[in-house]
Amino acid sequence: MASAESVAQGNSSAGPESSGDLTPEQILAGYRLMVRARATDERCLSLQRQGRIGFYAPLMGQEAAQVGCALAVRPEDWMFPAYRELAVALTRGASLRSILDQLLGNSADLTKGRQMPNHFGFADQHFVTASSPIGTQITQAVGTAMAAQRRKDPIVTVAFFGDGATSSNDFHAGLNFAGVFRTPTIFFCQNNQWAISLPREKQTRSKTLAEKAEAYGFSGVVVDGTDLSVVYRAVRDARARAVAGDGPTLIEAQVYRLGPHSTSDDPKRYRTDAEVAQWKERDPLVRLRGELITAKLLDEATDQKIWDEARAEVVAVFAEAEKVPPMAPDSIFDDVFARPTPRLEEERHEAAGHSQSLGGPHG
Repeated sequence: MASAESVAQGNSSAGPESSGDLTPEQILAGYRLMVRARATDERCLSLQRQGRIGFYAPLMGQEAAQVGCALAVRPEDWMFPAYRELAVALTRGASLRSILDQLLGNSADLTKGRQMPNHFGFADQHFVTASSPIGTQITQAVGTAMAAQRRKDPIVTVAFFGDGATSSNDFHAGLNFAGVFRTPTIFFCQNNQWAISLPREKQTRSKTLAEKAEAYGFSGVVVDGTDLSVVYRAVRDARARAVAGDGPTLIEAQVYRLGPHSTSDDPKRYRTDAEVAQWKERDPLVRLRGELITAKLLDEATDQKIWDEARAEVVAVFAEAEKVPPMAPDSIFDDVFARPTPRLEEERHEAAGHSQSLGGPHG
């Protein structure tokens, strides 16, 4: 398993650089996005422990990788998340209210309560709905990229996944297909060192995950995923190559999952406090905050205000979302067929009668 030191000293080459690094103002804006994601993450983990939402998959420690990647792509590009890409959604402009509605599964939920919490999607932001099966989004991203390629639509697709997904069938199928057809796809692997309880060294014998791209005929690069600017440059350059017709890129952003895999997980059962403490020293928010203060782009008072405002926003927005009533039970019969079948209507009628017999609010 890679250590924090090995990430700092490892290969962070992103290939030939194009012009246009993040400006100081953009880096400060990126920090604000990271704080907003962390504040939301902390609150959602707390809310699940209180029983107010059913499930949550934290991203703590992966904010710089996600924000840096999302800032480097264009609004017309399509994101194919796993189930931990909260910061990507926020950076793309998804509303916090819509995210919290989905976590609650209330009647304002865009997915109408039909997805697990944390599996949100936003068509307007080109952010595809997440799904639980490991790696399925990889082949979906490649297929979409090939469709765009045939239409001569100059966009890229980005597939997000973790180190564990590199052992999935869809990883092989997706990367092989992308390599053969040179699709405009960015494979963005957030190597957070653990696939639930399976450590990186038990996942593969490859020296890096990025080098797996070579077998499929395209480039793979390793970057320090705790550095916002480094991630941004790697994705920016990968996008430039993709739209130029030079094919896909596999980016391995080395990060660390500081929290549990999900709220169903207890990481103390399989990793040490010493390991977590070592990686906390490379917390991407602490790192970027220090860089901004050193560069005199941020001071202690302003930083505290940013955190206070972000935390207050999450509390206020969740309070609003929690007041929204749940989905009506008979909504499960909606959107099944364009024209409801007789059998479906019969089932709806039976369900309504059962609900009434139980004194339910919906007929």
